[in-house]
Parts: sequence; C-alpha cells; structure tokens
Amino acid sequence: MEQTTSETLVLTPEVFHQFSRLIYNIAGINMTEVKIPLVSGRLYKRVKLLQLKSYGDYFTLIQKDSAELQMAVDLLTTNETHFFREQRHFDILREKILPLSKKSRVFRCWSAASSSGQEAYSIAMMLHDYLGPSGWEVFGSDISSRVLDIANEAVYPMVLSNEIPQSYLKAYCLKGTGSQESKFKIAPEITANVRFKQINLNETLPDTGEFDVIFLRNVLIYFQPETKFAVVQRLLQKLKTGGYFIVGHSETLYGMFANLQPVAASVYRKL
Repeated sequence: MEQTTSETLVLTPEVFHQFSRLIYNIAGINMTEVKIPLVSGRLYKRVKLLQLKSYGDYFTLIQKDSAELQMAVDLLTTNETHFFREQRHFDILREKILPLSKKSRVFRCWSAASSSGQEAYSIAMMLHDYLGPSGWEVFGSDISSRVLDIANEAVYPMVLSNEIPQSYLKAYCLKGTGSQESKFKIAPEITANVRFKQINLNETLPDTGEFDVIFLRNVLIYFQPETKFAVVQRLLQKLKTGGYFIVGHSETLYGMFANLQPVAASVYRKL
C-alpha cells in the first residue's frame, strides 16, 4: 500500500512500475527505478489538484480518462531542450548540407522530437538566413500536446534569448513590451514556414512527405534497443535518399543500418 499523509505522497516501486509500463507501451520510453523521484515530482501537482489520496488512485483515473492520460503522458515525456543545442550540428547543416541543396525545390527539415519548439525554430532561423524567406520548411513533432502548445505560440522567457546568436536574435525575434517585457516571440517570417503536429514515434507515422534532414536528438537514449531500431527505421522511410539523419552527441547508429553512412559524429547520410 502507498503511504500518504496530508503533506506527503509516496510513489512506491509497485505503482511506479505501473506508470513505467504504461509509458513504455505508449511511447517506447524505458524508465528504471532511478526515475521514481522524477515521476513522483512531475505527477505530484496533478494528484494534489485532483484531491486524490495516492499515485495509485491517479493511475486508476488515467486508465478511464483519456484527457488525463494525455496530461500524464505530457508530464512524463517532456525533455529538456534549448535553442541551438549542440552547435556543431548547426555548423554541419550550414557548412556541409545546405551548400548541396537544390534551389529548384523546397528544402525540408523535421525536428522529430521538437518539445517546446526551440530546435525547430533554431533550424528555421538558419534556413532563413541561408536560403532566404522561401524555399524551405521545418516540421516539428512531439508526443506531448502541452509542449506543442508552447511551440505553436512561439513565445519564450527572455532568459532563453541568451542561447540565440545575437545576429539571429536581432533579425528573427521580437522583444515583448508591457506585461510581456520578460518574454520574446519568434518573428512571423520564421513561424510562417514552421508547423507542428502531435506524433507518437512509437506508432505508424502519418503522411508527412519526405525530408532532406531529420533531427532526432537526445531521444534514443530513453529507448530499449528494439524500440530504438523500430523508431529510426520508421523515420528513415521519410528521409530522402542522400538526406541526413542527425542524432544527439551521446547517441550512435553506427553499424545498425546498412543504408546509413556516417559523415560526422552523430550525423549520417542515407544511401
């Protein structure tokens, strides 16, 4: 049984495993018991807000309430993100990939785990700077509807502006005024060519068309090997021949796919 007082809720290993199996089945994310504090912390406010007596009661609720299930998925799958995270990848995009792009067709990038949009907008700023206001598209997706709402709004705390190169910040971001002075907004010329969609990479992918570059960074580390293989295999079907697949610096696909050729650390070209 879970212990609870008026001040404390305790997530027991037994109930944690119920949540971890649920998230694995939905999103393919593997959570071991070291994640008990994280899961407890992220669900605590929901359990208290709904005036439930235990995390077990919350698990029972989300099995019956699809909206609350989505809320739980949102809370448990949200990962840290930044503007221009892992700068070397953006250097490769500008210096190695974009010079090979054909001006006669639209250059398309997919931020496949876009979270609250910082990666997608970072890509978009670089594409606008290099290709101009047209001839490119950025598609962002995430399993969490909550972070996609933030991405679509394109408004961020001013403190995050420190992550954006000054030239891009000046050209592509609008400083808030009045009640919004502590925030900034991505400019319309950037957001016009960026769209987001809720997608579970652990399921059959929707019709998205093909892409020149797919970013799937700092996600595969949460998957078991069989899930990792299946997710990448699905995404590779959406990547054009000759296109580039980019994973996080702590991740590797080396030797896993015969049609992927390493071109730099954590960057692969589809043969």
